[in-house]
Amino acid sequence: MNMLVTGGAGFIGSNFIFYMRKRYPELELTCVDKLTYAGNIETLEPITDDPKFRFFKADITDAQAIGEIFLRQKPDVVVNFAAESHVDRSIEHPSVFLETNIIGVQVLLDACRKFGAGRFHQVSTDEVYGDLPLDRPDLLFTEESPLRTSSPYSASKAAADLLCGAYCRTYGLFVTISRCSNNYGPYQFPEKLIPLIITNALGNKPIPVYGAGLNVRDWLYVEDHCAAIDLIVRRGQSGRVYNVGGHGEMRNIDLVTQVLDILGKPRSLISYVADRKGHDLRYAIDPTRLKTELGWAPNTALETGLAQTVRWYLDHQEWWEHILDGSYSSKGGYENGF
Repeated sequence: MNMLVTGGAGFIGSNFIFYMRKRYPELELTCVDKLTYAGNIETLEPITDDPKFRFFKADITDAQAIGEIFLRQKPDVVVNFAAESHVDRSIEHPSVFLETNIIGVQVLLDACRKFGAGRFHQVSTDEVYGDLPLDRPDLLFTEESPLRTSSPYSASKAAADLLCGAYCRTYGLFVTISRCSNNYGPYQFPEKLIPLIITNALGNKPIPVYGAGLNVRDWLYVEDHCAAIDLIVRRGQSGRVYNVGGHGEMRNIDLVTQVLDILGKPRSLISYVADRKGHDLRYAIDPTRLKTELGWAPNTALETGLAQTVRWYLDHQEWWEHILDGSYSSKGGYENGF
């Protein structure tokens, strides 16, 4: 198999590349990443000397560049992680999210059709479903839940999902979609909640918590997510949506205090701030389809995963310090790889 991974210098994409390389040593892997603020070429250093790995700096909205990469690399499978994904940023600058998350997906789908890539997998989010009430823990999102987006980010991801479904039905393209709950683990950009807690706490800086911190999220360890995508890519049904959840629901304030306790830091670092506009109350995923059809289940309990994640950030301080001081963005020499 020859696989092209977009957004592979980001958090989940890089973890997926490492997972696939470890599991399938003979796999030909191509990574495409624009290297925006959230893409870090340093993350891929462990694999850059691998003769079966190629990196191309390119924007997925650039049809010419994407076409040249497809023509050169001839991928059989495309897995799309490339996306603008920060909700707060989407509220401030929605057009960027629409361009990357919708037009970029259209460019990739067209390239799959033109150059004969056999499968396209779209990595989506549980945020396309909107939210659930806090007082109904029995309610979970299933693949049949209506799309009810709350932010420009989630609206752009829902639009991309619908576009993928349309290409499957109209053109017969083999397409699968996964919608995951909140991921955490190694190499996550420090603006996201868990690494933000860790890095701020280590610097004895305030940790912002929206509202009263009562919003609930379902947390999924990134390696479990990678295993799910691997199964879907290899054995999933075309036109099928698969929910990927970690069975790790927790209130934001409880998550913050648990990480602080692991670090031995005082809860006085918590700083309550004005709530986010349109802030979803609760996410909870039902991954029954994925378990029943493909045999997947998460292996990492939230308590275990949090401890592993904290340890990783303690052991890789140089990686995230380069992000915080901006030096990671000065890395040069990554043209389109031709």
